[in-house]
Amino acid sequence: MSVSNKSILLVIGGGIAAYKALELIRRLREKGARVRCVLTQGGAEFITPLSVAALSEEQVFTSLFDLKDETEMGHIRLSREADVVLVVPATADLMAKAAAGLAGDLATTVLLATDKPALMAPSMNTRMWEHAATQRNLAQLRSDGVQFIMPAEGALACGEVGTGRLADVPDIISALEAFFGAEASPLEGKHALVTAGPTHEAIDPVRYIANRSSGKQGYAIASALAALGARTTLVSGPTQLPDPLGVKTLRVDSARDMLAACETALPADVAVCVAAVADWRAADVFDQKKKKDGGALAPLALVENPDILARLSKPGNDRPSLVVGFAAETEAVPEHAKAKLARKGCDWIVANDVSQAGDVMGGDENEVHVISADAHERWPRMAKDQVAGKLAEKIAEALVSA
Repeated sequence: MSVSNKSILLVIGGGIAAYKALELIRRLREKGARVRCVLTQGGAEFITPLSVAALSEEQVFTSLFDLKDETEMGHIRLSREADVVLVVPATADLMAKAAAGLAGDLATTVLLATDKPALMAPSMNTRMWEHAATQRNLAQLRSDGVQFIMPAEGALACGEVGTGRLADVPDIISALEAFFGAEASPLEGKHALVTAGPTHEAIDPVRYIANRSSGKQGYAIASALAALGARTTLVSGPTQLPDPLGVKTLRVDSARDMLAACETALPADVAVCVAAVADWRAADVFDQKKKKDGGALAPLALVENPDILARLSKPGNDRPSLVVGFAAETEAVPEHAKAKLARKGCDWIVANDVSQAGDVMGGDENEVHVISADAHERWPRMAKDQVAGKLAEKIAEALVSA
């Protein structure tokens, strides 16, 4: 469900990840949400009230003892007027204070006074996250009804690597959409299968054939479908992206591995084939690393990989009701997409321009054509998570009306 017309009270904690709150505000506003912000004293060490106000287009609240606001019982009003209280980032200190029921500043007072649901997205050093005290506070807050958008694993600002990195902004938004969609989930009871990322086709133990796909669009689509209530399986080639929240993620390397995982995941109500699957693989894989010998390398014999989109589109008892393919093109995008639609036998093709000028592979935006047998829609350039949300809603409409 969309966050459009929802009122979100965003509490910005005092951690380096506070800078991501600015992007979160911008994305939520783009989706039609109203965002009012409580900026903690620690949060203001990393971002300014002016930047928060400019992006939210709302007054920023910073002090429990503001005479004007508290004359109007500001902390009560703030905590009651929102549809949800969202804490980003939720630091170890803020979690500890909330778990203990303290109310020494505006943020903790709002959390204690609210009669609305609260979501927290923790961010901290790995050792702090794993500490018994933090885990105890996590358990206490959960028992108090707080929901969590769990931290991801990766490189941290302190230079260490581990769990504690703030969830990515699209994942936070997906979690919010899932929260608001709990009452109205159009894909509840449906199974969605999504492929994403590249495939790696081995040449020898250290070399492989691949492409520039980042997996961002496929991951965003899996998150968007899950947010609409679908039980979602994501079959992913090698990427640097964390597993999407609420999605069953299967990691594979090659096209043959991806096909096997997709077939195992069937039956599904919808399949969205976003992965940039390598068209060819080496006919023979060297057991040892191929060494240079000063001469020309003999031509590498290639054979075609299995066609996953065509296989899922093939008529049969296990064919999904809706099969959506993606077409990455560098020229004549609609024409090539229409030809691919007929050739593969799928229901829709989502086509985009991945030429160098398009800046799509690895980027955060996309401009797509959605093509079916009797329709052609061209969507304006937008963030990939917005493309994902719009496509997920279109899929939901198609499945519900089928």
